[in-house]
Amino acid sequence: MTPLCTQLKLSTPIVQAGMVWVSGGKLAAAAANAGALGTIGAGSMKPDLLAQHIQKAQGLTKNSLAVNVPLLYDKAEEQIDTALRLGIRIFITSAGSPKIFTKKLKDAGAFVIHVVATPDLAKKCEAAGVDAVVAEGFEAGGHNGRDELTTFALIPQVVDAVRIPVIAAGGIADGRGIAAALALGAQAVQLGTRFVATQESSAHDNFKQAILRAQATDTMLMMKRTVPVRLMKNAFYEELKAAEEVCADKEQLLQILGHGRARAGMLEGDLSAGELEIGQIAGLVRDIPTVEALVARLMEEYRTVSRAFPVFPKV
Repeated sequence: MTPLCTQLKLSTPIVQAGMVWVSGGKLAAAAANAGALGTIGAGSMKPDLLAQHIQKAQGLTKNSLAVNVPLLYDKAEEQIDTALRLGIRIFITSAGSPKIFTKKLKDAGAFVIHVVATPDLAKKCEAAGVDAVVAEGFEAGGHNGRDELTTFALIPQVVDAVRIPVIAAGGIADGRGIAAALALGAQAVQLGTRFVATQESSAHDNFKQAILRAQATDTMLMMKRTVPVRLMKNAFYEELKAAEEVCADKEQLLQILGHGRARAGMLEGDLSAGELEIGQIAGLVRDIPTVEALVARLMEEYRTVSRAFPVFPKV
């Protein structure tokens, strides 16, 4: 067990990412019951819906639960207040300054994790009082950093830059990836794409099946001048690409994005016009297991590697 696992009461060094339209109470509870950190993705939820998902998860598990709050949305503080009121004490904040809510969360007795894309931001998080960071390489799906630091380049630099625990994310979907991340100094890994393609995720089956068909080059980081997002190539992607090739400005790109694209793609299954946020590692995903079976497999794969290379931590 890594120190972070002990602190968060986890039996595996795995964090299930909090993703919009995908990570509801059912998925979070299943991940928690499997020994991972189950995370509810608040980004797509109004506070009352978030409350419903938190209560649903709490009714399905007694293990550790977290809420991910993207700070770019105006309802972030309401989401935080809702989660605190319902007893959540592990928060993963992202897409904003770690200075905004860390003190408030710490004063409420919460453990605060912030998502970073560079070592410099990790140091700012540590200075702001954050307890741990998710260092996410630009292989990851969804909203991403503009600097394009890959996971293997990012993790050791962040580990060297801060004293707080580091959670590795971006391009990890099997036990080999977990072993590699821990070998680089991370104390846990965060998996998003791999958890999208599980039976308990809220993703539409059309989206899950598209992930199974995905190849290594089927995603791209787009909209770097607005809100960078890695998504699966489809008709919506082609429309964005054409606009960016003729130097469309921010307002034009946002007009193409419109409203509800992510919901349409990930929750409702529109594979043409929807925004399909997914990571590069989708090309490695070839089944849709239960979360329990997935976590057991991940850890067995990890143990197989660690037996061959005893330097790895025993978890």
